[in-house]
Amino acid sequence: MDIVFNYNSLSFIVLCVFCLAWLIQMCYFWGLFSRLAFFKKNKYDNTKPVYEPVSVIVCAKDAYEYLVDLVPKILSQDYPDFELVIVNDCSTDETTDYLKILTDKRPDINVVSLTQSLNFFHGKKFPLSMGIKSAKHDLLLLTDADCMPENDQWIKGMVSAYRKGTEVVLGYGPYFERKGLLNKLIRFDTLYTAIQYFSMALAKRPYMGVGRNLSYRRELFYKNKGFTSHYTIPSGDDDIFISQVATPKNTRIFIDPKNRIESEPKHTFGSWIYQKRRHYSTVNMYKPLTNAILGTLLSSRVLYYASLITLFCMPQAIDFVSRNELYYVVIGAFAALHCISMDWIYIKSAKQLGEKKLYLLFAPLYDIFFTIFTSLLGIRNTISKPKGW
Repeated sequence: MDIVFNYNSLSFIVLCVFCLAWLIQMCYFWGLFSRLAFFKKNKYDNTKPVYEPVSVIVCAKDAYEYLVDLVPKILSQDYPDFELVIVNDCSTDETTDYLKILTDKRPDINVVSLTQSLNFFHGKKFPLSMGIKSAKHDLLLLTDADCMPENDQWIKGMVSAYRKGTEVVLGYGPYFERKGLLNKLIRFDTLYTAIQYFSMALAKRPYMGVGRNLSYRRELFYKNKGFTSHYTIPSGDDDIFISQVATPKNTRIFIDPKNRIESEPKHTFGSWIYQKRRHYSTVNMYKPLTNAILGTLLSSRVLYYASLITLFCMPQAIDFVSRNELYYVVIGAFAALHCISMDWIYIKSAKQLGEKKLYLLFAPLYDIFFTIFTSLLGIRNTISKPKGW
């Protein structure tokens, strides 16, 4: 069988781009993301006699409907020595009255009441800073008011990841399963983001965490001068801060499919897109190498899908003289191998993180959507910043 390479054709250039993008994608799947997919879960001893005291910090703004469920769940945690710090951030609903009644019954709960916002601080950075300042213990565990631990072992699980020299523990913050396409997109996006930052942390390149489930030492917070380097940015109390303080030696992860803390997802596409725009607007403050790795990942995804579609639409870059249909068989085989690798990594990672009913056999469809979605959001943020910035 004779094979003729059309070196001077545009389709051959596209084929080279396809091969390069395919190779880069496979390196990410099996060289980076496999670290989470095949990670050996943390094992901790529930009978450990001595635990370091912990301050659990929750920032709440007009969050009465969430606090009435969250507070009892946290107070029932199976942990011998912890305090609950609740920062009431200028709430105008029933939050203030609820916390007053709560502290009358439980004076051990540390409530920090803010009655005036500071214009030069944005987002929850000022309330969180006040909560950290009021905390009694050096070991901090952060979550949001709309979150909910799945069981009473949440604090023990996160603390179990600490070792000598550990200053940061990254946890997983999934969203509740709800009906509808939006919920599946949000949950897949959360899974994909977690695959990235957990795998990077396991590769000794930690760059972000999520404030819904994050732990670090108060001493580290003060050593970094808190959020002062990015206080004008609404987001970043978790990802920018972690990108500044996390190192290969001081950061560990905790994942357990049966010990998670879930939160309420956005209910409209508009609110979710705004949330994503705020998150993507912080990436320019990541370390250059981190941005290079994430940028190469996105670029290779764009080039892979674009070149794959183009190869099936343009004249053949390679002529199998006796059987030209082999050209499409070979390209299809490479695409199938990419698809199988993606599905395998996503399914294994989802199992590690306890994600169910995401129908990950359709992961390539999710991936194509988010490749386009992320690219468009990046272009939109380049043109104009999200409202409130």
